[in-house]
This record gives sequence, structure tokens and C-alpha cells, in this order.
Amino acid sequence: MSELVEYRLNKASESEIAEHLLCCEADFVPPLSSRVDIKDYAQKIANKATRFEAWSDCTLVGLVAAYCNDRENCIAYITSVSVLREWTSKGIAARLMTKCIESAKASCMRQVSLEVAVDNMPAIKLYKKSGFVAGKADRSSVTMNLYLESGEEHE
Repeated sequence: MSELVEYRLNKASESEIAEHLLCCEADFVPPLSSRVDIKDYAQKIANKATRFEAWSDCTLVGLVAAYCNDRENCIAYITSVSVLREWTSKGIAARLMTKCIESAKASCMRQVSLEVAVDNMPAIKLYKKSGFVAGKADRSSVTMNLYLESGEEHE
């Protein structure tokens, strides 16, 4: 696939987000539809999240959605990372994560957090490569954090 990928911010409509998540849902661990109503989730992402998007022509091929609204604690929370299967292994997720982290820094966030299934090794590898470290864990998931302030020690 040699098509051009264009990176955009907050351009996808609720229906485009829902369509993208439906196409990716089986690649989530566990499958996304086992945890959320995809239509409702897409609506929440469209209305409340900052969206870092990768597009090819008119197709949303990659999405990182983050809530950057915790001004009291200055923590951004990544709620979703997804790339269409045929677009994986092209650096799209890593580039979207970088854009998200840069935006969190510019918004004076001190930390970016996310939760991932303990058995989702490709995602964990991506997050570690992006600088995240494991935090609290249980049998099914682990919280991963990226601390944006330099020189500070964290658990």
C-alpha cells in the first residue's frame, strides 16, 4: 500500500469514528464490542476527546483519542488507539502517539495515562516505545503512564 497518509486533528465525524472502530473492533484485546457500545463510544469520543487521526483518501485508517480535560491533576488519558489491520506496521500508531504526547505537553499536562490488556503485547510494546511505564496492574489490565515533567521520580 503506497497511498499517502495524511495526519489531521479532530476532523472525523461521529459516524466516521464509529465505522473505524467497527472495522478495528476485533483487533482490540478483548474485542471492543465486549466492553462498550461502539456507537455510544464513538459519540463520546467525537464530543469529548481530542482526536489524532490518520487518513488515506476519505478513509480514517488510524485514531488515537485522548481526554485532555483533567486540568486539576494535569493528566491526559488515552482512551483508544486503533489502526485498520491492513495499515498496521507502517508507523501510523507510533506517529499518532507522538502527536498526542506533543499535544499533552503543549496543554501543560504532567502525565499521560492509559489502560491496556495485560495480554495485548503489540500495544504494550508500542506504549513502551513511546516512553510509557507500567503502573498498577491486575489480572486483566495494566495502567501505563508517561510522565512529562523531567527530573521527577515516579513509582
